[in-house]
Amino acid sequence: MNSIDVPNPFHDGERAAQALAGVGDMAARVGSFIRDYLPEQHRAFHSSLPFLVVSGGDAEGRTWVTLVEGADGFVASPDPRRITLDTVLAPDDPLSATFERGADIGVLGIELATRRRNRFSGHVQPSGSGYSVDIRQTFGNCPQYIHERAVTRVDRSPGVAKRSDSLTRDQIARIASADTLFIGSGHPEASGNARGYDTSHRGGAPGFVRVDGPNRLLIPDYAGNNFFNTIGNLVADPRVGLLFVDFDTGGLLHVTGRARIDWSPDAAAEPDARRMIEVDVEAVIERPGAVSLRWTRMDHLSRRLRVARKVRESEDITSFYLLPDDDRPLEMFKAGQHLPIEVQIPGQRGTTRRSYSLSGPPQDRRFYRISVKREDKGIVSRFLHDDAHEGSFLWAQAPSGDFVAPGQDCPLVLVSAGVGLTPMLSVLWENVSRNRTVWYVHSTRNGATHALRDEVERLVEANPKLRRHVSYSQPRATDRPGVDYDRTGRITAPDLLALGAGPQAHYLLCGPATFQSSLQRGLEFLGVPESQIHQESFGPEGQTATTESG
Repeated sequence: MNSIDVPNPFHDGERAAQALAGVGDMAARVGSFIRDYLPEQHRAFHSSLPFLVVSGGDAEGRTWVTLVEGADGFVASPDPRRITLDTVLAPDDPLSATFERGADIGVLGIELATRRRNRFSGHVQPSGSGYSVDIRQTFGNCPQYIHERAVTRVDRSPGVAKRSDSLTRDQIARIASADTLFIGSGHPEASGNARGYDTSHRGGAPGFVRVDGPNRLLIPDYAGNNFFNTIGNLVADPRVGLLFVDFDTGGLLHVTGRARIDWSPDAAAEPDARRMIEVDVEAVIERPGAVSLRWTRMDHLSRRLRVARKVRESEDITSFYLLPDDDRPLEMFKAGQHLPIEVQIPGQRGTTRRSYSLSGPPQDRRFYRISVKREDKGIVSRFLHDDAHEGSFLWAQAPSGDFVAPGQDCPLVLVSAGVGLTPMLSVLWENVSRNRTVWYVHSTRNGATHALRDEVERLVEANPKLRRHVSYSQPRATDRPGVDYDRTGRITAPDLLALGAGPQAHYLLCGPATFQSSLQRGLEFLGVPESQIHQESFGPEGQTATTESG
């Protein structure tokens, strides 16, 4: 279904950044992930949040980022193309006048406790007791680099805002200890839906933002979704806004300036950075106690897990069986969810976090299993494959994620490519003793890359309601058609409908962005409702990335 036309959602700056990074034509690969409306899942998500992070421009053309809060339920979505905010920005907020006159903005909805986030851009204008935002572009985001925090609310007691054209000693100290940053950028002159602003989250070990004087900051740009929204905006327009949140006091530190991109940063100073954003600070606004929200770290909920078994599943995928380092049973998880882990890698400042889909049986609380693909540029996947051994320890938060099968007994078609099979194994395990029709459809290069084949066969043999269909794109001479795999080539939307799962079937897609985008467009073109297509792609290191669902 590659003939289906999808408008290019990226502007010239984003396309230039993608080319400089060598990631190819992202529009052809991920066009279906970027929409001009909010899917039902994202509408519900934003409506549940106590705050949003917003970027935009002031009357002087400077870019700012702010945090917009309100009473419980202040965010609503009357329809898929509109968000309303029942709140009013404080007069000392750098975007207060912008909201009052009406302007383009970029919005990030983020739930730190669960590491969920979703971004959209649009046009805000005053409406009733607050504001209304017309949606222009929207897409999901991966959970990586987010530090989990629980949120509470206190009585708001704001202090007096302080303005300056450089950072003070106290402000430098705050930035030097921060593990979270929100960054705003824009391309107001772009055409179509790509015009406007974008708000993004950045996270790392405390001090990951380096202060190089009172007017210069260095922000590492780690591997991400390859959309290059922030970097692409800054390539086209160097104006940038930053927001540092004091999670203990509700204080907000707003910074605006101009940025340039260093495409070859010093690896010795920041080995995990692919690029460096160098910011020249032009103005600073510090607002003590600006919001009524307070956040606390959730590190006390981490559990130390021991690698009990390490099993090579294919030439590039290895499974790790993780047992608790105490006598308590593990937290239950839903099939399809991921496990946030934290490892200490020699030579790295602080610990490094990633999330990997759980591939084992969700009903067994004795162990977790993650199956990880080794990526040449993946610092954590390389560490797990090359250095972690049976008896090694890592830390993990509770499983999380929304990529789960619908609760009803409708047929399921589990469609994966490469390491995308990992959450599908968990769904197969969940249904092995149920009376539910489940198709396991998998695509891989050949038998050398075909992970967990024998396990799938045992599950399918155990229940006649479970069926499998495997495609090899480049089978070896030793691979047996009809035994090791069912067909040669790549999976297409017509192939999926030909399985005969029926009009009530739900399709779960997991794999590279190109794979998923093509199948989603094809399924929708052939009449499958968007609400019956669920997606989870994988980002750097084969870890869990964007989750999408109708």
